[in-house]
Amino acid sequence: MTDLRKIIIDDNEIEVEGAMTLIQACEQAGIEVPRFCYHERLSIAGNCRMCLVEVVGGPPKPAASCAMQVRDLRPGPEGQPPVVKTNSPMVKKAREGVMEFLLINHPLDCPICDQGGECDLQDQAMAYGVDFSRYREPKRAVEDLDLGPLVETHMTRCISCTRCVRFTTEVAGISQMGQTGRGEDAEITAYLGETLDSNLQGNIIDLCPVGALVSKPYAFTARPWELTKTETIDVMDALGSSIRVDTKGREVMRILPRNHDGVNEEWISDKTRFVWDGLRRQRLDRPYVRENGKLRPANWGEALAKAGEAIKGATKLAGLVGDLAPVEAAYALKQLIEGQGGVVECRTDGAKLPAGNRSAYVGNVAVEDIEDARQIILVGTNPREEAPVLNARIRKAWLKGAEVVVVGPAVDLTYDVTHAGTDRKALTGLKPQDDAIVIVGQGALNEADGAAVLAAAQALTGRMLVLHTAASRVGAMDAGATAERCMEAVQEADVIFNLGADEVEIGAGAFVIYQGSHGDRGAHRADVILPGAAYTEEQGLFVNTEGRPQLALRAGFAPGEAKENWAILRALSGEIDATQPWDSLAQLRQALVVEVPHLAQIDTVPENDWQLLPKGSLGAADFRYVIKDFYLTNPIARASELMAELSRNAQARAMEMAAE
Repeated sequence: MTDLRKIIIDDNEIEVEGAMTLIQACEQAGIEVPRFCYHERLSIAGNCRMCLVEVVGGPPKPAASCAMQVRDLRPGPEGQPPVVKTNSPMVKKAREGVMEFLLINHPLDCPICDQGGECDLQDQAMAYGVDFSRYREPKRAVEDLDLGPLVETHMTRCISCTRCVRFTTEVAGISQMGQTGRGEDAEITAYLGETLDSNLQGNIIDLCPVGALVSKPYAFTARPWELTKTETIDVMDALGSSIRVDTKGREVMRILPRNHDGVNEEWISDKTRFVWDGLRRQRLDRPYVRENGKLRPANWGEALAKAGEAIKGATKLAGLVGDLAPVEAAYALKQLIEGQGGVVECRTDGAKLPAGNRSAYVGNVAVEDIEDARQIILVGTNPREEAPVLNARIRKAWLKGAEVVVVGPAVDLTYDVTHAGTDRKALTGLKPQDDAIVIVGQGALNEADGAAVLAAAQALTGRMLVLHTAASRVGAMDAGATAERCMEAVQEADVIFNLGADEVEIGAGAFVIYQGSHGDRGAHRADVILPGAAYTEEQGLFVNTEGRPQLALRAGFAPGEAKENWAILRALSGEIDATQPWDSLAQLRQALVVEVPHLAQIDTVPENDWQLLPKGSLGAADFRYVIKDFYLTNPIARASELMAELSRNAQARAMEMAAE
């Protein structure tokens, strides 16, 4: 039963839940209350005092609205609703005083500070501060911290809001940051000078309300008003986090998270945030053709003619859909290859995902259902590496009291787990639980008995989520880019069209046409290279791991002569006298939606009919996790110098821990 209370805020009477804080009640009434330390996804600290309001009839001093609940307010003498004022003379004077205190030691760095132009301290000093200072003493200076290659620190600017400390301990689940000292000597620091060891550490850059924590790779490169901002979708993992890509001219300058309660809340992983330097390096910006064993630059006409000639002359033709391809490209490739009697496959890692049964290759659980689960069973998945933001959601459920059971090798997931075992026997030994959520990873599905593992996981509960690692996988399976004999048919082919599948070994003998954005493994093996656009350079549909169709928008243009993926396939279809029946992306999308109607429901999770798979015989092997190196999982990440540095640091840390 909800505890509704009436409250009057600035002469507006509203009804809110008694458990709400005053700052939340003010937000509901549409009244802005300034704040530095309060954040709706973190615990309440109540230490910046910027959110002070006046409680009429209360103590003769302002109250911190972030730390006082509506139910703590006393009604008027005749039972009238309690009255709160957010713009009285008392509040105005209090805010000016707080702002004066905050600026005592804050340096005048604004012209050289990366936060300039999007700084909470600047904005609130302008709106609520005074235009003079009574402070004449020397300012205090603090030594900067070394938190690693991602977060640059300027700790003299710090106002001790403790948002970074609360995020790292509560959401990221690491304990390297804290506050030491008292009074004038209090400072935020990293214990024993440690660098941060988390795949989510970049989020403290967004949380910091001043310029104390800024992005090291982005430092001194652009100002916010110079950037063009594009709201799009991340493809570094299959969660499909909502992001904003900021570009300056043709270059991507930074990637920031957008709020989406159903998917990533307002966090993104470090790979998502910092991979942008990989969009500039090792790019394929012109077609290539292999002659006498060596690749040489060619023009589009020549490359398309050579590819078309190979496709027409193929006896066994196959298409591969890579991990970063949008649904439209997968669908166009399927139409092209199957029209020539070939097969198309998106399960390039050999995952035994059943085509046609969406409840088995996606599941029937939404990401936001996880945080209310009473029990979560992880089968052959390490979510800390495979989807760090999803792992934070599981940690949230654990903090609420959920039990997390792991079937697979023991790893540190940032929360306590019950380790059921590492092999198939541990999975069959679990008791079925109606209210449990089972999360099945790709490491459990790409072995020979993957279909039997999936059936055993389905038998445990009626609620399952398949955690994919490839952003394109669910969408390509929805579009039907699956072959009957999975990768076997591809291995027998004499001509292979490789649409950005860089994690696959293609044996000698086959003629390979590679279409992708980076000079990675696929391009090295290719006989013809058709340069395509990366995920920030074309519009496209992606379907995330819970089955939610999402729309990625173009933030910039592909370099050189590279073209959008669907347009290359459309041009190639003309070369083989099987011209595709669309001339624009909109027409292609219409044809796709006719065939797969739920792809039109952007940002909604379609309900999947629960269909049990037939039981199979399980092997005896241990489960293995599919990601060996979090920072180098796709061609964009492998082209990034920063990701290479992070990978080296992670390996060095692992060797240190092994030595200890």
